[in-house]
Amino acid sequence: MSAGLLIRDVEVAGRPGLDVRLAGGRIVEIGAGLAGSEPDLDGRGGALIPGLIDHHIHLFALAAQAASVRLDEAVSGEALAQALGDKSASLLPGEWLRGTGYHEHGGELLDRHGLDRIVPDRPARIQHRTGGLWVLNSAALDLVGRTDDAPFVERDGRGKATGRIWRGDDWLRERLSQAPPSLATVSADLARRGVTGAADASVTNDQAQAAVFDRAVAAGQWRQRLMLMSGGALTAAASFRVGPVKVLLDDDRLPDLDLVVATMVQAHAWGRSVAVHCVAAGELAFALAAFRMAGARPGDRIEHGGIIHPPATIEIANLGLTVVTQPGFVAERGDRYLAEVAAEDVDALYPCASLMRAGIKVAGSSDAPYAAADPWGAMAAAIHRTTRGGQPLGLAERIAPGAALNLFLGDFDDPGGPPRQVQVGAAADLCLLRARLEAALAAPDAAWVAATLVGGEVIYKAG
Repeated sequence: MSAGLLIRDVEVAGRPGLDVRLAGGRIVEIGAGLAGSEPDLDGRGGALIPGLIDHHIHLFALAAQAASVRLDEAVSGEALAQALGDKSASLLPGEWLRGTGYHEHGGELLDRHGLDRIVPDRPARIQHRTGGLWVLNSAALDLVGRTDDAPFVERDGRGKATGRIWRGDDWLRERLSQAPPSLATVSADLARRGVTGAADASVTNDQAQAAVFDRAVAAGQWRQRLMLMSGGALTAAASFRVGPVKVLLDDDRLPDLDLVVATMVQAHAWGRSVAVHCVAAGELAFALAAFRMAGARPGDRIEHGGIIHPPATIEIANLGLTVVTQPGFVAERGDRYLAEVAAEDVDALYPCASLMRAGIKVAGSSDAPYAAADPWGAMAAAIHRTTRGGQPLGLAERIAPGAALNLFLGDFDDPGGPPRQVQVGAAADLCLLRARLEAALAAPDAAWVAATLVGGEVIYKAG
């Protein structure tokens, strides 16, 4: 925590030429021409805003992605083979090959035999872009060992493992016995984008995983505020706060409804909210039914909101649920959505404006590594609703620049609620921009970030 800092010549809430004094990790004074002997930071007329919070991210998966080959653009079998072959050639003999972002693009889903033909000489595993599936080749399966006791290991008609492992991340991690990747690069990259807090939304978080996060904070690898969701009970520590209980739904294998309702009731008994993964319309319908039975409480959340039609919007509003969404998908995957998503669903993809008009709290996030960990890119997507190819996608869901920024300014405990403010008494978790706020929001980009502070300490400074 910083002993003291004076940030000079900044715009605060539209007022230029102000100084902001920090002490004890908080804002203690705001005014023009403040005197003081503490170190200072020249704002050069730029806006000082609260630090951004990514309300749904997967930090260790994001860190692991740095050592993986990205397969997002591999839209054919030939492109997939080329990308994996190029990466394999750069590795040491016997070293694992890891890929992320794979998608079958309307073709047959890859299995061990298909992956063997591409990568025959080393263990390989690739993750589907949804994050719910790993495909392992034969060499990888041999190293993983017995799979008889693993219900999420898919088998063919002869009882042989196909190489597809559905939602088996914990089991796979234990079998591989790999040390967790460092969070230092992820933390630094988020700091460069003005992010001062992140909510890790991994359903696999438990007390053991929380201890891994705790060690990362103690080692200085992670410098932002941290909230952890979990699939079950979790005890807070000084290094993180406890977030909602996460319920993971897959449209093609929905769990027992009574079991989900019991999970919601238990979460509420613990004093925690519930966050339900809902990308597809079927998942959302299931989640709303469960909330009706369990009883929704303030803070309960729909994660993603990939497809929300008007009738579901009304029900979400009536239940008082928050939607934590990812506008960045509109830009990053929009061209693919236009080609693959049913026409009646296109305008319902990752909505924002219609939810806000219905009085629903809407918060922003990246879902990284499944999209870029870039809140500024997500803001631009929410404002413009155009794909990378320049095609419009759901223009009626566009929101104003200020509303797009506010997606990332809600508090950890109230995402989508009133945006945090730069005011006396507030935590000194701040983002200093190179320009006034109106100019920065006219073209949202992380390049506008001049400095990022957490608890009054500068964790990033441009140049």
